[in-house]
Amino acid sequence: MIASRNPMKDRVAIANASTTGFVPHNTERSPASLALEACTAVLRDSGLGAGDVDGLCGSIPDAPAMQAALGLPDVTWFANPVIPFGNHVVAAVAAVASGVCDVVLAYHAAYRMAWNTASALRDPFRRALTPGAAPGGGRGPETISGAPAYAAWASRYMHEYGTPREHLGYVALNDRANAARNPAAAMRAPMTMDDYLAGRMVREPLCLYDMDVPVDGADAFVITTAERARDLPHPPVLVHAATLGMIDRHDEDQLPSLARTAQHVVVEALRARSDLWLDDVDVYFPYDGFTIITLGWLESTGWCGPGEAGAFLEQHWNEEEGRVLVDGRIPVNPHGGALSEGGTQGSGHLREAVLQLQGRAGERQVAGAETALVTPGGFFFNSQGMVLRRG
Repeated sequence: MIASRNPMKDRVAIANASTTGFVPHNTERSPASLALEACTAVLRDSGLGAGDVDGLCGSIPDAPAMQAALGLPDVTWFANPVIPFGNHVVAAVAAVASGVCDVVLAYHAAYRMAWNTASALRDPFRRALTPGAAPGGGRGPETISGAPAYAAWASRYMHEYGTPREHLGYVALNDRANAARNPAAAMRAPMTMDDYLAGRMVREPLCLYDMDVPVDGADAFVITTAERARDLPHPPVLVHAATLGMIDRHDEDQLPSLARTAQHVVVEALRARSDLWLDDVDVYFPYDGFTIITLGWLESTGWCGPGEAGAFLEQHWNEEEGRVLVDGRIPVNPHGGALSEGGTQGSGHLREAVLQLQGRAGERQVAGAETALVTPGGFFFNSQGMVLRRG
């Protein structure tokens, strides 16, 4: 059962967003220092102080440590959801809407560690921070959980629909072209289809450019009531609808097929709870931790039919700009996404959506942007979605 009830609709707003920017190499920074930089920046830019925050929501470091580091005197709600970042948004919005707290500082530190880059594995500090990095931990070759699952399901998708690798390549090229306009992005050098096809194969059929870029950096957000947000410096971005999604067999190796995934649950819930849909969208943010995920979101949300995402990207490809513009006007991940801005586990997608709807995206700004659709997460237990609108 998917309920249509949505008592939170437009009552909670994302008032501001900030980022440290991202780099694709190990730095001398800790995740805590990056998160603190982003949090301090977003509070100062919002005209808020430590005493104004009574809710904390983040992943690394945990909320009690962040409260101490930021010097927040009193907190009445906190949570440390797992990534992707849509989990944090849903939790924070629910907390504000219920009155458990009034102003949530939500944050996420993206960090290169042993589970997402071999070079970080050689750093004993980073290796020690990685879950499962102790002797006997980690994933063995007999499982397809994590990254191997997307290679397996990409192979299945290509087999079922006769999809060429070029269709995956359009996702990577679109991100790279958009990242060139984003000074916070880690990967901004131009990339051609020939470059993509020549990329080092990591897990057949996915090459280096099909997988998100491990980065150091952080994002932070102020989430509060719509009324409070209207008194702050920037236009409020209203959370019109937000949801998480799972099906009963949501493990990577148990998913029955791509015909019914957690993405479909998210879409059905958003459509039941939102007054806005694709005809209203001015900018779209499908998750792209792996290129195959983006093809899935394009199809699951209804931009095109099953197996048609590659042709859809071709149809809406702007040759002059080297990127996708749906119907000639709607950009897809204009910040460069996980493949080029960096693997932020969805916080970058949300931050760019907020900046676009506030009219603060600089060279990337979509003229008159009023509505954004953000769909973080993959096929399995981690699908999420939000409809945001300018308040």
